[in-house]
Formats: sequence, C-alpha cells, structure tokens
Amino acid sequence: MRWRLTPRDTTFFDLLTGAANHLVEGADLLEQIVRVDPAERPALADRMRQVEHVADGATHEIMRRLNSTFVTPFDRADIYALAASLDDCIDDMDAAADLVVLYRLDGMPTGARQQAEILGKQARCTADAMPKLRTMKGLDEYWVEINRLENEADRVYRTMLAELFAEGADPISVFKVKEVIDLLESAADAFETVAHHVETIAVKES
Repeated sequence: MRWRLTPRDTTFFDLLTGAANHLVEGADLLEQIVRVDPAERPALADRMRQVEHVADGATHEIMRRLNSTFVTPFDRADIYALAASLDDCIDDMDAAADLVVLYRLDGMPTGARQQAEILGKQARCTADAMPKLRTMKGLDEYWVEINRLENEADRVYRTMLAELFAEGADPISVFKVKEVIDLLESAADAFETVAHHVETIAVKES
C-alpha cells in the first residue's frame, strides 16, 4: 500500500458500501418477482422502483462528493467508474422487473429464476466486498467468485435461448421473454464490470 501524506475523505467507502447494499435489496425483490404469481408482481415492482430511486440518489451523492473533494481515497476516475457500474446493476434489474409486469408474463422459465438467483449471489458478494476497499485485503476472492458466477449466468442464458427458439414456440412470447432474460444477462455482466473496476483499483493501490 502506498503511503500518503495528505488526508483522504473516507466517506467514499461508506457511500460505495451503501450503494452495493441497495443492489442486495433489489436482487431480493427481483428473485421474488420471477417466482410469485402475476397478481403479486406489481407491488414488488413498485418496491423495486423505489429501491432504484434510492440507489440513484446514492450514485448522485458519490458524484457530488467527487466534484467537491480535493483528495480522494483512490483515483477519481476509478471511483466514478465503480459508482457508475454499481448503478448499471440496479438499472438492469429494475428494467427486467418492470418488463415482467408490463408484459404480463404468466410464468417465467426456470432459467430466468436461475438467473435471478445468480444475481442475488453476485449482489451479496459485491456488498461484502465494498467495505474491504478500506484495506484492499481479501478482494481477489471477490472478483474470482463474481467471474465464476457470471460464467454460470452465461451458461444459463445460452440454454434458455436454445429452449426459447425451439420449433413451434410462439414468436410474441419468445420476444417478451427474451427481452427479460437479455436484461438479466446484462445485469450479470454489469456485476462483473464492477468486479473489474475493483480489481483495477486494488492493483493500482498495491
């Protein structure tokens, strides 16, 4: 770890941890949305939108502090990229939840439920990792696990695509479900991007 002779604003660690905790809440709601009866989904989607709104506020606070703080805990551009990628995770999950309700999907494929479960694991793993930015210790296990989960999400996604495009499938239903699972796949990719930014920071600070 490099020695610094200037004070650092450690509030960023708390803000990033808070932003990651919102992802856990959002992922939990998403898991419920893909599992419950359609009649129960609108209320859960409303809660998801509230979480997304609060998460946006957390991102804006990080950006505001970046613009008003002279000395940051690590590279300013890396903090910006990390905060933006955390925001991408919740945006994709919120969009997926919204489409499940808007498209009035009667049921969700088993693969979509598996995708949501993987996102929940990624969210919890990310939330556990953010406080470790203070010391940069134990983070290698985090990005390795996120990468493993993203690979698992890729396999589930490819399997679902093959099943969706099976002969005789209704084109409209295929289109609706594919939009949802594309967003779930995008969310898994966004979590991996978060891990890449964390790895970049850890390497620079080592």
